[in-house]
Amino acid sequence: MNHWIMMPFVLPLMLGAVLAWLDDSQAVWQRRLSLLGSLALVGVAGLLLNAAASGPVQIYQMGDWSAPFGIVFVLDRLSALLVLTTALLALLVNLYACSGDDSRGRYFHALFQFQVAGICGAFLTGDLFNLFVCFEILLIASYALLLHGGGNQRLRAAVHYVVLNLVGSTLFLLGAGLVYGVSGTLNMADIARFVQQAEGDSLHLMRTAGWILILVFGLKAAFLPLHFWLPRAYASATAPVAALFAIMTKVGLYAILRVVMLMFAFDSASADLDLLFAIALLTLLLGAVGAFSADSLHLMLAWLVLVSVGTLLAGISLASEQSLAASLYYLLHSTWGMAGMFLLADLIARQRGRLAASLRSGPHLLTPVRLGLLFFVGAIATAGLPPFSGFIGKLSLLQAASGIQAVLLWSSVLLGSFMVIMALSRAGSLLFWQQKAHVDSSAEPLTGLRYGSALLLVASAVLLVLAAAPVLDYCAAAARQLLEPALYLQQLQGGQ
Repeated sequence: MNHWIMMPFVLPLMLGAVLAWLDDSQAVWQRRLSLLGSLALVGVAGLLLNAAASGPVQIYQMGDWSAPFGIVFVLDRLSALLVLTTALLALLVNLYACSGDDSRGRYFHALFQFQVAGICGAFLTGDLFNLFVCFEILLIASYALLLHGGGNQRLRAAVHYVVLNLVGSTLFLLGAGLVYGVSGTLNMADIARFVQQAEGDSLHLMRTAGWILILVFGLKAAFLPLHFWLPRAYASATAPVAALFAIMTKVGLYAILRVVMLMFAFDSASADLDLLFAIALLTLLLGAVGAFSADSLHLMLAWLVLVSVGTLLAGISLASEQSLAASLYYLLHSTWGMAGMFLLADLIARQRGRLAASLRSGPHLLTPVRLGLLFFVGAIATAGLPPFSGFIGKLSLLQAASGIQAVLLWSSVLLGSFMVIMALSRAGSLLFWQQKAHVDSSAEPLTGLRYGSALLLVASAVLLVLAAAPVLDYCAAAARQLLEPALYLQQLQGGQ
């Protein structure tokens, strides 16, 4: 099974190279190969999840070069879960794009596969340098995907996105260089071992390096005050790109989780985690305020991504088994659910003609019942109301807090959820209730492939409820494994 660990990275990377070689006249083959690759990735991810659930942490050393000198891929319950999340998301988004959105620019499928490769590689890599490499792969692909479809609005958003991420990449190199200068390694397990024994200036320098890396990952995750690039970038992207970007912030949060567990796990770090907790709550509330004040459906959804970022960061900063398990469950809900809402927003905009996604009363939709029911389910799940998965995720997280943290978390989550409910209710009223009698002449009919992709992603809120017990059990096991880095170290020392 060990050789399969690198397949989620190698498969889309090689497929992207093949797709880049095909020209526009071979669009049918591009779609077929891209969909086949996405389907194969789901199968590989399922095998890896089964292997991670039934055994210890697995290490793959490329070229049989032992750590810390070789390239190391690590499979544990957390990385396997996130790879499967990415694979399922990529398959459904790819299906949606193949309905015509992929033809709005060149090399869409190649860039799509490159970004998936970077995301999966980031989840599986076992050292900071290769994490940087995977970040750059997914970021370079995302730069071009953000411009997919053209337009001045996308160009402005892309310029801001590129500049800020170049700054982040520079800081990443600075932080990684400081870690290497102090510890002599960039392997995550070796870093954990070094921090266990570090004292004095070495410990302070490692703490500083850790916060530099958290700053970099915070820029990728878009938490306050590093959030300003996200709303316009997500709102201006085409629907498949915005839906795929739903996993992008989770890459930053995953990296923060790894750094916190490795660099801050072996000594009292309450002040550091308290600061992250405060940032999380402020990000959550800022996202809710932004969603409430948005003037378009796409922009509102982009702000709602920040609500999910704040919620997840709060769970990470609590750093307990229960909070991490709740966060992982909520991560599944928010990733698939927000992606489905971005696709649904595009379907609604296509039927409103010139008004598109603007939150103003407009023409009658061609299929108001089908779109309205899907929006209703997605809105309830996004707001965290019962009986869908958002409620289970938030309730589990609230139950994980105690003391003053519980007071702050309950207050912030409830206030934020109330504002989100108001924002989604206003949007639903304008889009589905306050309709004019006529249908816009430029409205596009609903297609089965597009609607099916959006339906499956939004319906994940129902599926996660039906499978809540086994999913939460798996998330709890992943949290326990994450909180026991000694198991990670033992496997690395064993070379397997």
